[in-house]
Amino acid sequence: MSRARRSSGDGLDALLAAREMVIVAGSGGVGKTTVSASLATAAAVELGGRVLVITVDPARRLADALGVGALGNTPTQVDPELLAAASGRAPEGELWAAMLDTKAGWDELIARHAPDPELRETVLANPLYRNLTSRFVHSHDYLAMEQLHELHGSGRYDLIVVDTPPSRNALALIDAPRRMREFFGSRLLKWLTTPYRSKVFSAASRPFTQIADRILGSHFVEDIAEFFTLFQTMEPTFVRHADEVEALLGDLRTAFVVVTTLEAAPVHEAIHLSTELTRRDYPLAAIVTNRALPKSYTGRAAATSARRLGAEAADESSAMVATVAERLEADAEQVAAVLTETAERFGEIALIATREAERRSELSELAPLLVTAPPLEHDVNDLSDLLELARHLRSPAR
Repeated sequence: MSRARRSSGDGLDALLAAREMVIVAGSGGVGKTTVSASLATAAAVELGGRVLVITVDPARRLADALGVGALGNTPTQVDPELLAAASGRAPEGELWAAMLDTKAGWDELIARHAPDPELRETVLANPLYRNLTSRFVHSHDYLAMEQLHELHGSGRYDLIVVDTPPSRNALALIDAPRRMREFFGSRLLKWLTTPYRSKVFSAASRPFTQIADRILGSHFVEDIAEFFTLFQTMEPTFVRHADEVEALLGDLRTAFVVVTTLEAAPVHEAIHLSTELTRRDYPLAAIVTNRALPKSYTGRAAATSARRLGAEAADESSAMVATVAERLEADAEQVAAVLTETAERFGEIALIATREAERRSELSELAPLLVTAPPLEHDVNDLSDLLELARHLRSPAR
């Protein structure tokens, strides 16, 4: 590893300092990409070391927020001067970012696993190679896990933060190594490669292949058989990597962080995902509840304040209303109407906050650490915003 990291506190700081890979998962629209980038940015600024954030989600928001332009398979370093400007001081470490590129990923995968240059060029030259790999079931998922294997094994990064697709796809992602291993032992692969390996079978199947060629194009079945036969020669490396990736996912060097908002549907997904991770014996380290209302909204003091605000707004002689109107340079009647509406609506907000508190309590039973981030007053668009979110994530739960 390039540089030691230090922990400046408990909670997420300790988690980021102690682990080598943090995989962030959750349902769509809950802020996984933003939380992933925020955690990686904070780790690079505060804890030191070389930190990489990588997304397997096709969305491009991550590159925009980090200010690095287009992302691809090759990690790009975030400008240290931009980090310094956003944090107000020189960062302790380095921040890098990458995004999975399926097209480039398969070429790199074949180049790594082919036992010799001749086989590599034969696979890449196969007429159906590009089409088959782009349509290969769970191709994107397996490539993501292969890339993580290579990046982690390189030793270039002290911490890798992974932004995953939505929940059900996240499970497909972490199950990809097992699926690839099962594929090499499947009947389908044997059926596809037997015609290319066996002259007897080839003679018996010639009528079928001739019909298929007339319908699908010249040498279609032969091209498929050749591709998968060549693919099968790389089985030992693929299977070994699949075993290593599965071991890494279940290792104490890895941590899973589930992100959710506190609406009913995302919480249901978070519970499902957390349960599945635990069932697979993967280390679920934390749950982040994003854009959550403050717990204080559920208290008696908040309700009392709302009632008093309503009473003040209804009092035509209220000095408070006059003061607010003067400060805002607004009409006193309009200010009174807004304050009255705010006081009356607070009950609805308090009810939502109460329901969120109940869901937060349910989630707290699933992971050793529960972290809460409030709704921010603006969208997260740059490094300063990412660090602002990180400050909420790293502070004690409210």
